[in-house]
Amino acid sequence: MFILLKPLTVANPIYNITPFTLLDYPDITACILWFAGCNMRCLYCYNPDIVDGKGRYSYEDAIRFIRTRKQLLDGVVLSGGECTSHRQLLTFCKQLKEEGMMIKIDTNGTNPDVIRDLHTAGLVDYIALDYKAPASKSAFITQSLLYPKIETSLRMLLKSDIPFEIRTTIHTDLLNEEDLQEMIVFLEKEGFRGKLFIQHFVNDSRTIGQLPNIVSRIDPTKVTSSVIETVFRN
Repeated sequence: MFILLKPLTVANPIYNITPFTLLDYPDITACILWFAGCNMRCLYCYNPDIVDGKGRYSYEDAIRFIRTRKQLLDGVVLSGGECTSHRQLLTFCKQLKEEGMMIKIDTNGTNPDVIRDLHTAGLVDYIALDYKAPASKSAFITQSLLYPKIETSLRMLLKSDIPFEIRTTIHTDLLNEEDLQEMIVFLEKEGFRGKLFIQHFVNDSRTIGQLPNIVSRIDPTKVTSSVIETVFRN
């Protein structure tokens, strides 16, 4: 059974706050706001408490926190969960901009209308798009029927002037070299010419799909492209 979830309107949308990061927003000192709730149930997800849980912080809490850190922070990463599933996100991003923050969004790409509205309003400065799986495996791995939305988001980003990256998490019980090559071929055909960041699943926590930690890894020599650079982060 696949999930179909409505946009979220909750009093406390934010599950947790990471006060400082130099790794999650290229060239920007930032904090991370982890949004509760997600419209996917990826089998390898090791944050079920975030995906299924309730938030602990309101937008007002987050703004108050950021005001105490303005001398240290240049930006905010909106991650999750899936931040674009929250109805009040645009209003919150306007508040972040009023505080002088750069905004990066980590997204699964399943709410292209929200991404478009953020871009149109000048409320997003960088996007990390999670490309979960090829079309042939997306429904199984994400436990959703949202793959066409991801394609829509990708095509919109390719036509926009928003700096963005694409990244894929690999659990080798779910994806192999052939799957990754299929994904790269699709990106090539769509006109993507950037970097595809690959991160192998590494976690000993409980996953939504009750998956073990991986014992094998993708062989980089079996993944090729003349126009896309595959960057293995681990």
